[in-house]
Amino acid sequence: MSFVALRKYAFIFSAVLIIAGVISMSLRGLNFGIDFTGGTLLHLNIRQEFTLEEARGVLAPLGLEAATLQKVGAEGLAEGEKLELLIQTQQLTPAEQDDIFSAFQEKYELTADDLLRVENVAPVVGGELQRQALIALLLAGLGMIAYITIRFEFRFAVSAIAALLHDLLVMLAFFSLFQIEVNGPFIAAVLTVLGYSINDTIVIYDRIRENLKTRRKEQFADVVDNSIRQSLVRAINTSVTTLIVVVTILVFGGITLYPFMLALLVGVFFGTYSSVFIASPIWLVWKEREMRKHLRAKSA
Repeated sequence: MSFVALRKYAFIFSAVLIIAGVISMSLRGLNFGIDFTGGTLLHLNIRQEFTLEEARGVLAPLGLEAATLQKVGAEGLAEGEKLELLIQTQQLTPAEQDDIFSAFQEKYELTADDLLRVENVAPVVGGELQRQALIALLLAGLGMIAYITIRFEFRFAVSAIAALLHDLLVMLAFFSLFQIEVNGPFIAAVLTVLGYSINDTIVIYDRIRENLKTRRKEQFADVVDNSIRQSLVRAINTSVTTLIVVVTILVFGGITLYPFMLALLVGVFFGTYSSVFIASPIWLVWKEREMRKHLRAKSA
């Protein structure tokens, strides 16, 4: 199978995903958690069957019927299993938090141990987090461009950054389309995925550089194809073992880790995909175009 021969289909597939994500973000935006918007998060263990309508009814007398609610746990609760409720609302005072918990205590006979978590984040902290996240991404991108340009060449650097932007946009598209909460750990997941993806890309680039030296008579497309094949087993083995761990934590890690692990799941998969079908083909297209220009100028 020729990987570079599939580049047009890969480009179309990625473009469809990214365009769908851009449309979704334009119309619906991202579901920012309290890390970004500010507010209060209460995490309760209800320990019995309930509906979100019932929970909203408990909050209604407190003027919080518009709060964002999330039910965690399967229907048909077995003995000893948790059935939890996440309440996300505007900033609350300690007294208001106590009122909410007291209302649910009365409704569902909860104990003090059933208040699993309370988090307060001020809007100013959310704004600062957004700014620091953008700065972190920018600095990481500049550092990668400098490193790849020094070790390889500028074309490799730009192609790698294009693949990383692809990974970032796909992750944002996924979270926007399914309205999964974007919080502080999501930023950590993005930076982790970018580092993981660039590692796969660098391995392939290293093979391309070495093969260009030893296979001077081959076409650039053949060199890239052979380089991908030589690196593919390593990339697949690394991705599969990483995904096994990610999926295990995703299933058994609980709601707190869910957005972070889901971002890693999507990012690791598409990070490997972009290293093979985006980064190297972009370099190839650029290189072949420059060679055609050089030949036309030489023959003129």
